[in-house]
Amino acid sequence: MSDQASWQEENERYLSETLAWLRQRLERLAGQDVILTSIPSKSENKSWLQNLIGKVLPEPSADKPALPSAVGEGDGSQAHAALDTAAAEGAKEPQPALVIFSQRFGLSKFEQEVLLLCAAMELDTGIAALCAKAQGDQYRPYPTFALALVLFDEPAWDVLSPERPLRYWHLLEINQSGSQPLTVSPLRADERIVNYIKGLNHLDDRLAPFLNPLDSFGGGVELPPSQQAYADAIASQLKTAGSKRLPVIQLLGPDAASKQMVAWHAAATLGLNIYKMPAELLPSQAGELETLARLWERESILIHISLFLDARSADATVSGLVTRFLARSSGVIFLDTRDTWPGLDEAAAFEIAKPTPAEQASAWSAALGQSAGESPALLAGQFNLNCTTIQQIAENALSEKVEGSSLHDRIWKACLVSTRPNLDVLAQRLDPKATWDDIVLPSAEMKLLRQISAQVENRSKVYDLGGFRRKMNRGLGIGVLFAGESGTGKTMAAEVIANELKLNLYRIDLSQVVSKYIGETEKNLQRLFDAAEDGGAILFFDEADSLFGKRSEVKDSHDRYANIEISYLLQRMEAFGGLAILATNMKSALDQAFLRRLRFTVDFPHPGPEERKMIWLKVFPTETKTNGLDYDRLVRLNLTGGSIHNAALNSAFLAAAAGTPVTMQFVLDAARTEFRKQGVHISEADFRL
Repeated sequence: MSDQASWQEENERYLSETLAWLRQRLERLAGQDVILTSIPSKSENKSWLQNLIGKVLPEPSADKPALPSAVGEGDGSQAHAALDTAAAEGAKEPQPALVIFSQRFGLSKFEQEVLLLCAAMELDTGIAALCAKAQGDQYRPYPTFALALVLFDEPAWDVLSPERPLRYWHLLEINQSGSQPLTVSPLRADERIVNYIKGLNHLDDRLAPFLNPLDSFGGGVELPPSQQAYADAIASQLKTAGSKRLPVIQLLGPDAASKQMVAWHAAATLGLNIYKMPAELLPSQAGELETLARLWERESILIHISLFLDARSADATVSGLVTRFLARSSGVIFLDTRDTWPGLDEAAAFEIAKPTPAEQASAWSAALGQSAGESPALLAGQFNLNCTTIQQIAENALSEKVEGSSLHDRIWKACLVSTRPNLDVLAQRLDPKATWDDIVLPSAEMKLLRQISAQVENRSKVYDLGGFRRKMNRGLGIGVLFAGESGTGKTMAAEVIANELKLNLYRIDLSQVVSKYIGETEKNLQRLFDAAEDGGAILFFDEADSLFGKRSEVKDSHDRYANIEISYLLQRMEAFGGLAILATNMKSALDQAFLRRLRFTVDFPHPGPEERKMIWLKVFPTETKTNGLDYDRLVRLNLTGGSIHNAALNSAFLAAAAGTPVTMQFVLDAARTEFRKQGVHISEADFRL
């Protein structure tokens, strides 16, 4: 027989004997002429009870078991008992559930007996009738405080107090209706408590709608050293808290998965199960919130459990509920928040970051095994992922068998997809199709573009293997300015780099980022940069002068807050670890502080005759049929690359409508339209054949 089965058998025997003892007492009281309708005041109750008990209840016989006394009176503040079970585990004969329960909640002997009386209603069908007989009223087939006061030895009036364990911990349910006195109101033991006494120790089902277990974060996912150090430090701090109230463990930072893993491992070290509760589920009514906090604290005493409270998205209303809940709860609580939570006197904060690039490379190697090859270094160099995501992507990629696709390509695409949704709300994803063969620029500018691409590709080699990350705490990102008039190829250049690096390219949607509400723009930018950094995405700020403009003299509050936004951008750009491209046709409008933080500045000049000819030669796809185009004449049309592309596209539509190949006249007609659109004075003779 297992230890659990043996203990369960002993617990059943103990309950059977105590219930027999209780029935004997009720039967003796039922045989006396006692009317429990008028209870003296507290000042009179001691002598009245002693007199009454002496008349109706003899001392229990020696051969009948008596309830064992609880250890100490206590005040119910036993929330740390779940952390230290050494005494119970070391006992040769584990105590019955009722005795363990009484010790953990600090019940006096009389309170323990009252709880047994109420629980007996669920455990023995004959108790109800005995209660009615003992109270001399067939309409009272239930326990009451008045019955308990005359039934048991050493009664205490303060058992009725809401500060004593029976009522404070909601161990009993009191059905007090109208003007009915509390002493004669029906009592019922809480279902969760009855199950515990019976030997069934499961999570209270009233908490189930609020909680989800975090078991999945422990299986097979090993913490990297940088995060394991935090898990060990948290566990050590909780172990050394002693009898003091346990601090709330604040887990700071943007990565929820890493914080959940650290919390899971810290809880596992303490032998605790961990459950997650979103802060948005906290009830707004004060009474309901108080009950939830009390039930949670009670549950943390009954079972080895800890709470992961997710408050990352909490607004002002929810933040107040979180603070109130934490003030009324104890036990092991992990608070998931981006920044330090205000107003917590007893709290410890830990900044949980994602694994370092070297640790991510090790995680990729462990997840991919013999199939890793050079992928770990390349993936860790471009993506910033937590260990959970790395393992999930690796498992999916290894299980997929796509013909014509290598394992590295599948993993790379999966990394792009996994980080994409975090940016789509604030930016527009561009599908880069342009290549190096499509863009036409002077050789000096082309060389700069290739340098930019090479630096992004080799960041890991320089920063990690080369040791620069150890010496630098900022400036690890690559900021680039593309300056030039509209249509000179700034957007195409961004597409070329993104296509070469096989990274997502996002054009920032200023309508989603900039907000009229104070502080909202900074929050949106923070989300934007964090998401881009995680996925290795390229941020493309088109018309950057509208967001990165010069700071102005402060004349009113609008100027002050506008300058705050620009100052935040300066700081965030410097801390950003990815590639950010700023495009503008008004370079002089940019704040000089931005220009200092940029690693590259690429000027996109108006194309000269040689560049225009190359653009015209490349602008028509091979599938588009042309006939008799005079490229030397087209070069004389002083258009930018963007305008040439528009003219070529419009001429193709004209040819399609006519059902003929693209001819010189169609191109000239489309070019005339471009000049007129720009308001340029032209001579009609230049557009006739």
